[in-house]
Amino acid sequence: MTTPSRFWRVWQPTVDSPWNLRRVVHLRRRAGFAATRREIDRDLNDGPQAAVNRVLAGSARLDGVHDDFEQISKVIGDAAVASENPHRLKAWWLFRMLAGPDPLAERLALLWHNHFATSNLKVESAAAMARQNEIFRAHGRGLYGDLLRRVVHDPSLLLFLDAPANRKEHPNENLARELMELFTLGVGNFGETDVKEAARALTGWTVAPNGQFREAADRHDDGEKTILGRKGAWRGDDLVELLLAQSATAQRLAKRLCEMFLGEEFDFKSSAGRTALDELAGGLRARDLDMGWAVETILRSELFFSDANLGRRIAGPVEFVVGAARALELCDPPPSTVVLAEWAARLGQDLFYPPSVFGWPGGRSWISPRSMIGRANFAAALVAGELGGAGAALDALALLERHGRARNLDEAVLFSCELLLGGPPTESIRAQSAALRESSKRSPGDAARTIVRLVLASPEAQLM
Repeated sequence: MTTPSRFWRVWQPTVDSPWNLRRVVHLRRRAGFAATRREIDRDLNDGPQAAVNRVLAGSARLDGVHDDFEQISKVIGDAAVASENPHRLKAWWLFRMLAGPDPLAERLALLWHNHFATSNLKVESAAAMARQNEIFRAHGRGLYGDLLRRVVHDPSLLLFLDAPANRKEHPNENLARELMELFTLGVGNFGETDVKEAARALTGWTVAPNGQFREAADRHDDGEKTILGRKGAWRGDDLVELLLAQSATAQRLAKRLCEMFLGEEFDFKSSAGRTALDELAGGLRARDLDMGWAVETILRSELFFSDANLGRRIAGPVEFVVGAARALELCDPPPSTVVLAEWAARLGQDLFYPPSVFGWPGGRSWISPRSMIGRANFAAALVAGELGGAGAALDALALLERHGRARNLDEAVLFSCELLLGGPPTESIRAQSAALRESSKRSPGDAARTIVRLVLASPEAQLM
């Protein structure tokens, strides 16, 4: 694979920067929803190229994936749509994240859900939201143009952004503004006149009685428009092509991916950060906005595996909830995915209900004193087996034994930290574990569960 230049060179292990447990856990948390210990050990033994290849190919999971996963997913999804129950729809997507063979596809679907930020609060249709979600999954790592063309014709987005109200007599600017500001160019790359003219180009886009996209010719303003300095009798599809061709669109998409994979320490305003972003955007432009190429470039890069990028991104609620259940092998039987979705919402990320057209702000907004208490409560409920389904309390000692470790509390501390943090115990975790050993009258099984809970609720476990 050819990369744009030095900022995106393929990472190679060195003495000072080895392929180790920390980097395996980093890859599997950033590009998926964590990994089991068996998956970590396999990736550690096989090296970075094989590990990244598996992530990109959707074959990284060894545990918790049903042979007939797609059929089970279809049954769950169809039932959610038929019931028009949004809670069941969230549970369907959590099931895909938890038990599906391709976690990167679900991570990218989550990214696009945030990018196009359509809320069922206004759409009020489980069927429409499910169809949009499938678009994200099917086209999320292909050419962005294919994804955008399908999403802007998608009834849920059209209804959410009031497209049916946009007629030549009374232009509505909602779709035009978000198409330019959020989906393509970004703030500062267009003017108010461009928004008004773009709204004219989009007149007539509506949703037919059968729930499908329709372009109503009698509602369309077929006059000449000037958009971004170009004149023409532009229609909606012409506008989309015009926006896809702008360099600012590639720049915005590159930034979106860097925010997802490079975390809090990536400085977009520094000289190096701007150069790296420009190089990735240039590569996207040269490849027709191929998101799969950009994702692969990032996941193989020196920037992705650099020390500065390890443990420097705050896990979102969905990432935290699903990742914890996956890492601890609570997949057969799993917790109730309805309850997992409820916990994610309680922690600040209610799937299919983003808080605004800007999506979830992410980053440091995920963490507050209240949310840390909530995450600790989730950790306690998870290991205690209190999340519904057929699951029982975590047998932490049996988990140790399954992976060839001694059934004692010292091993429980070390194993939990390696699994959930990618490294040895911190001083704080050592101190809490020592205090637990000295004071606890619990059984060894209860004490081992408590150690897992402490690690999962630690500040370090909120970082990925």
